[in-house]
Amino acid sequence: MSSEQARHPEYLTDANGRRKAVVLPIEEYEALIEDLADLAVVAERRDEPTCSHQAIMEELEHDGILSD
Repeated sequence: MSSEQARHPEYLTDANGRRKAVVLPIEEYEALIEDLADLAVVAERRDEPTCSHQAIMEELEHDGILSD
């Protein structure tokens, strides 16, 4: 689920109307869990070296995966 898509939470409240819990459609919950997993991978890999797009393209061409 992208950030542009609206979430549809329902709130469970106490006797004073204070929010105590939230209920989400399962698809939205699963999308949030996937986003959290993606963020965890980004955090784990933040110190890894990077490669330029050009270097990747050259390597793929060299390995015969992409043609000129």
